Amino acid sequence: MTGRTSGPRPEPDEQRPAGFGPPPAPFAPPAPPALPAPPTPPAPFAPSAPRSGRRRRLPRPVAAVGAALTLLAALLLIGGGAYRLTVRSGPAQPLAGPSGSPSVDQGDGKGPGGGPDTYDPNAGIRAGEARVWVRDNQAEVAGSGVSQYGPWHVGDTVVSAIPSGFTGYAAADGKEKWKLPLQTPLCGVPPAPSAQGKIVVGVKESTSESSRCTHLQQIDLAAGRAGWKVPLPPENKFDTTTQFELAISGDTVVVARAAVMSGFSVTDGHKLFGTSSPNGCYPSAVAGGSRLIGIRHCPDPNDVRAPGQAVVEELDPATGGARWSYKYAPDWTVGRVLSIDPLVIAAHHKDKKTWNLTAFAADGTVRSQSTPAFGVSGRCNGFGNASGFQECYAATADADSLYIGAGKPGTTLDTEVTDQVVAVDLNTGKERWRTAEQPKGRTVWPLAVEDGRVLTYVTPGNGEAGAVVSLAAADGAAQPALQSPAAARGAQGVFYPHGVRIAWAGGRLFLLNGRVNSPEPRKASRAILSFGK
Repeated sequence: MTGRTSGPRPEPDEQRPAGFGPPPAPFAPPAPPALPAPPTPPAPFAPSAPRSGRRRRLPRPVAAVGAALTLLAALLLIGGGAYRLTVRSGPAQPLAGPSGSPSVDQGDGKGPGGGPDTYDPNAGIRAGEARVWVRDNQAEVAGSGVSQYGPWHVGDTVVSAIPSGFTGYAAADGKEKWKLPLQTPLCGVPPAPSAQGKIVVGVKESTSESSRCTHLQQIDLAAGRAGWKVPLPPENKFDTTTQFELAISGDTVVVARAAVMSGFSVTDGHKLFGTSSPNGCYPSAVAGGSRLIGIRHCPDPNDVRAPGQAVVEELDPATGGARWSYKYAPDWTVGRVLSIDPLVIAAHHKDKKTWNLTAFAADGTVRSQSTPAFGVSGRCNGFGNASGFQECYAATADADSLYIGAGKPGTTLDTEVTDQVVAVDLNTGKERWRTAEQPKGRTVWPLAVEDGRVLTYVTPGNGEAGAVVSLAAADGAAQPALQSPAAARGAQGVFYPHGVRIAWAGGRLFLLNGRVNSPEPRKASRAILSFGK
């Protein structure tokens, strides 16, 4: 799978960041709307001066996006009359076929289940627009809601989880395929499963709110079956955590908790290693995928109150031993692993009110280290955000560049308005290009690089539903890829940028809400939404 299939470790109730105000009421499904009139098109995605940190503002509502896009617009004029090319109204370009076959009707316009009171995100769908499916949480949950994790994509199935269990949906149409309840609540999930579709999660010893994380449980995400379950032996007498940080690389699942780390086989659960603390540096986090990356904290031996230093290592998944290590300067905090291969890491310095990007070569040497002139959200540099180290959903990379959702630097290191995509050269740390700002209220999320193009989700706003645009990796020139129907805008609008979890797979976008509530009459708690071809 390309793109991100993430689900960070379970955390306490997520708080809305400053500037968002109180949480809105759950979405109330409207009656199916009449066929909408064509809205006023927004400005298209357009790159500005390549290889420069400076940006020239392009005219609105229509801006030139390069020779390729101009040619596309010209072709669309042939035989079809006047046609204005925008992200909203441009014909969708298929990226790839969906994973699996749909299991419900594809064209009656009534939506899943039909009936006059059923909300239909495809009402008024136009030729070329991508069909949407949306599913609401149907489980009773405690209090003001619970965290939701995933989405994990395996074959023709996409999976979500809440503390009480897992649900698998058909990726093509969202029909529920299976449910798997857990005997005790989740207390840790990895960002992605193994290549065989197996995931290993942490579970508590009991259903008590004060219970500790004590066991590892294997789950087959394709079949919806529970596999082996083993207790996690403590590494020392202080190993009494209530949360796990997990990551999978190859056949190894690594469990990081307070100052210790252990590795187990994904296949059968046997223990592979338990970490020591070389040179007084303690494990603090882990990131997985095609490589296994460990993060350690090295306290100052002369001043226990000092912040100390952070160390990044590539680990051998079989032994836990370090293949190479890199130590940051004092007072720098590793915030996020933005890409595993190539390895790109964001760190921040609280006192200096700055952050940086470090790109590493395969042997651990530094390719580049730079202080960006743009801002990113706390979910992408880690500042003020305590979620998992791979929980930036607005960054992707190819061999030479990082593509990240960005905006104007704010008064803090946490910038919530990220309405541009910036390409950063990993060999120099300099900007290669950046897109023009999106219309107010729309956020961009680079998802994956496929065939030399950067697939990017553009959130709904200004009367427009969400879309996926395709940016040329070379210069940022934009083409429309997927456009969802106007009726889907309401449902998409409750997948808030500060809490949404995103995956791109098989030519489909999957949005998962970070929190869900119990079902109520005439109020829907949107859980997962997808659109694609």
